[in-house]
Amino acid sequence: MPFSTLSKLKNRLDAGETSAVELARIYLDRVAAHNDALNAFVHIDADYILAQAEASDAHRSAHGARALEGLPIAVKDIFCTQNGPTQCCSNILKGFHAPYDAHVITRLKEAGAVLFGKTNMDEFAMGSSNETSAFGPCRNPWNSDCIPGGSSGGSAAAVAAALAPAALGTDTGGSIRQPAALTGITGLKPTYGRVSRRGIIAFASSLDQAGSMTRTVRDTAMLCEAIAGHDAGDATSVADAPATDWLAACDKTDMLGLKIGRPKEYFVDGMDASVRATVEAALAECEKLGAEIVDISLPHTEYAVAAYYVIAPSEASANLSRYDGVRFGHRCDNPDDLLDMYTRSRDEGFGSEVKRRILTGSFALSSGYYDAYYKKAQQVRTLIRQDFLDAFEKVDVIATPTSPIPAFKIGEKTDDPLTMYLSDIFTIAVNLAGLPGLSQPCGFVDGEGGELPVGLQWIAPAWREDALLSAAAAYEGATDWTKKTPVGFDLAGGAA
Repeated sequence: MPFSTLSKLKNRLDAGETSAVELARIYLDRVAAHNDALNAFVHIDADYILAQAEASDAHRSAHGARALEGLPIAVKDIFCTQNGPTQCCSNILKGFHAPYDAHVITRLKEAGAVLFGKTNMDEFAMGSSNETSAFGPCRNPWNSDCIPGGSSGGSAAAVAAALAPAALGTDTGGSIRQPAALTGITGLKPTYGRVSRRGIIAFASSLDQAGSMTRTVRDTAMLCEAIAGHDAGDATSVADAPATDWLAACDKTDMLGLKIGRPKEYFVDGMDASVRATVEAALAECEKLGAEIVDISLPHTEYAVAAYYVIAPSEASANLSRYDGVRFGHRCDNPDDLLDMYTRSRDEGFGSEVKRRILTGSFALSSGYYDAYYKKAQQVRTLIRQDFLDAFEKVDVIATPTSPIPAFKIGEKTDDPLTMYLSDIFTIAVNLAGLPGLSQPCGFVDGEGGELPVGLQWIAPAWREDALLSAAAAYEGATDWTKKTPVGFDLAGGAA
């Protein structure tokens, strides 16, 4: 049962073959057995989880089942929740309890889901490996010496190892899709504005978007359908967003008539040769399903990383200025004066990667440099968006590798931030353009210690999540990659 999909668990609940309480206990047992090895969860309140499950069973009995009735959903430690701490895996927020639920948390509760703990992440979502967490690195279930990707690494590892059937993540430059690829699961970043950002601790406000991390395409559609929708309390939430029939899109079994763009800039020298070959094989499978592969160009892709690492740190420096030790969060002991309290509180509370990005952003926004850096980066962003608009006049969807390399060893890139930043080279442009993107497993490559997953990324025009889901569902149906599970996690309790 643990590796069952969200949709199969729903069917079992609806048929009375199990209960929300039984499911909660199964996954709590798995967390107890495996979390010490993975460090996927940073907070679990078993009593609260079981209380929610009991309430869900009671609701089912009295009123019938809601969309996610009784299903355990893990939550990245970036979403505000009234129950339990919301810490963004940072010392500056250690022990902080939010006074309200994020909008997506409210949506999950309204759908009957059981909120299932807080998952590990890079501090303030700043990282590509989950190594910047104040709670220590999360580990990849396929090889515990390797990173699970970031920043939503805890959510990815929890789903991959079946410590939870599904999880919420956030994606600012690939933080759902890259860890999904490196752990062999499915992750979807919706169009910017499709899902409310209210109650998500902000990293870069024009880029952040919540999304789903699940085993299958249908599961991701179920979860995104529950959290998507307009929120009047979020100025970036789009009120008249085109509707998507999330689940109907997953019924596609072929790709007849589908034009898939293959951008030459995403198949470049320097990427891992085995990753490239695996993705090429996936595109060949798409051709067998009836798709036409069209070579396209996204010419400004080479500037995406540079533009992103001006825009995102600039917005981060503004968003993180509120963490000053005055109203909430960490405050240093015995400050000499107000300035000493500000500087020591921030120095003690923030990790090195967060400090690096604050300093970078503050410099880019400073007098005399704004036009040269931030303004120029925004102009490049416009060009990148136009590249996608031009491409979608010729193709329906775009397919690329999600990551240029498989999961790497913990500690391998921590002393080389520029190399670490390049881990997101294939995902960043999607956020800059505000488009939906989905990563799904498409094979494995040999790594140290065993096989490591590879992800196939789908990109669609704005508001066309249905196009992503249809293409991904057709590919998933023709392959067995979602049925693969990491060794040692197939028993309900301890390792196999």
